[in-house]
Amino acid sequence: MMESPWKTLSSEIKYQNPWIKVVENQVLNPNGNPGIYGVVHFVNTAIGIAPYEDGHIWLVGQFRYPLGQYSWEIPEGGGTPNESHLEAARRELKEETGLSAQKYEPLLQMHTSNAVCDEWGIVYLATGLTEGEADPEDTEELRVKKMPLEAAFAEVEAGRITDSLTVAAIYKMMILKLQGKL
Repeated sequence: MMESPWKTLSSEIKYQNPWIKVVENQVLNPNGNPGIYGVVHFVNTAIGIAPYEDGHIWLVGQFRYPLGQYSWEIPEGGGTPNESHLEAARRELKEETGLSAQKYEPLLQMHTSNAVCDEWGIVYLATGLTEGEADPEDTEELRVKKMPLEAAFAEVEAGRITDSLTVAAIYKMMILKLQGKL
C-alpha cells in the first residue's frame, strides 16, 4: 500500500448527525504547502440492488433534495453497522419496490465520490423476483418502473440517469449481458 503524500496537522468535527460527520483537516499537501481538506464520513454503507428478470430492470424514481431534481435509480439505501450488507439489500428492495428475490449476487463495489467523502457502496444483482407490497419510509415518495435493460442503458448514455451506483450497475450489467453472463 502506498504511503499518503498528505500530512494531517489537525482535525476538527464541523458537523455531525446520525448519518454523516463533516471533518475539516488542516493539512500539508503533497507539495508541502498548508491548506484545508474537508471530508464527509458516512456511518452507513451505500447499498444498491439491481432487480433483474427476463431482460428487464426495476428502477425507483424520487425527488432528491440535495440535487433539487427528480432521479431514477436502482433501489438504494443505507446499510447500518448493525446489519449485514445482504440483509440491508433484502430490506431495501422490499421496502422500496415490494420485490423479494430468490438470489442475490454481489455485482460491484465502489467509492461513490472519493475526493470529498469516504462513502463505500455495494450493489447486488437480485434475480428470481416475486412481487409484493412496498413499504417506503416516510421520507420517500417513490415511483417504481420496470424497463428493458437496454432502455435503462440508453437513459444513462443520454445523461438522464446520473446516480453513481445506478450508472455503475447498469454499465456492469450491460457488459455481463454482452459477455453472455446475464
